[in-house]
Amino acid sequence: MSQTITRLFDDYTDATTAVSELEALGISHGDISIVANNAHGHHAAVDHEGVNDYGDVGRGTSTGALLGGAGGLLAGLGLLAIPGLGPIVAAGWLAATVAGAGIGAAGGAATGSLVGALKNSGHTEEDANVYSEGVRRGGTLVSAKVPDGQLADAQAVLDRNGSVDATTRGAAYRQSGWTSFDAEAPAYTSDEVDRERATYARTPAVERY
Repeated sequence: MSQTITRLFDDYTDATTAVSELEALGISHGDISIVANNAHGHHAAVDHEGVNDYGDVGRGTSTGALLGGAGGLLAGLGLLAIPGLGPIVAAGWLAATVAGAGIGAAGGAATGSLVGALKNSGHTEEDANVYSEGVRRGGTLVSAKVPDGQLADAQAVLDRNGSVDATTRGAAYRQSGWTSFDAEAPAYTSDEVDRERATYARTPAVERY
């Protein structure tokens, strides 16, 4: 048997380190996923053609090798845009599920696709909304299907690399009036992502696992 474990990271480098360590445990890159905000275009040259202010998918969007390449999960990062999230880089089974729901969508037809994919993988609606909102605000999501015998080791990898407690982060979002992820809300701009990151860079370390 296996379980799906997911964590949100404020720092993309922390997330990619966690992915590499999961692979080092022997977890197949086919069982690992990464979804990262790319509002700055730092991770690849995003083609914004066909992506409106709400992050709706249209022509000119590329999924790349979303299932990962022979060199590991990170070698297969692809580019896409998801309603409410805007431009992202992603790879793995979760990314493929979201891309399948979103490619060719227009006017928000893929609303809630990341939330739905997370719920279908066993996460609560609350956590699925917080994780999706976290990506919208500049974060990176790492999710892995882990055999029961490796669960403790995999959780330790995610926790020690700076992952964020979804319950605590969700409470912080709600303090500003947030209730749930809204795929019809405008995607965050790079300046908004910077402000969001600065906010949580000042958050006490107790928020981390």
